[in-house]
Amino acid sequence: MALSKEVKAQIVKDFGGNAKNTGSTAVQVAILTKEIEALNEHLSTNIHDFGARRGLLTKVGQRRSLLRYLESKNLEEYKATCEKLGLRY
Repeated sequence: MALSKEVKAQIVKDFGGNAKNTGSTAVQVAILTKEIEALNEHLSTNIHDFGARRGLLTKVGQRRSLLRYLESKNLEEYKATCEKLGLRY
């Protein structure tokens, strides 16, 4: 369920602008989105994995709070990030 280093590096490069910009809000949202997708896939086959379900809900809450922060600070970047990831806004 954990993302590989190569996948994370590609996400950082796509959303952060360069390989060193790992802490930007857009990068964090993109990484959480990929982790959420992986957990959804896992839970579709492992219905009774309640620990994974709790982790999924935690990640969704983290992503929601980061998106709210991004929306309040930089609306254009918020919209661009949501468009790239296919999220509603």
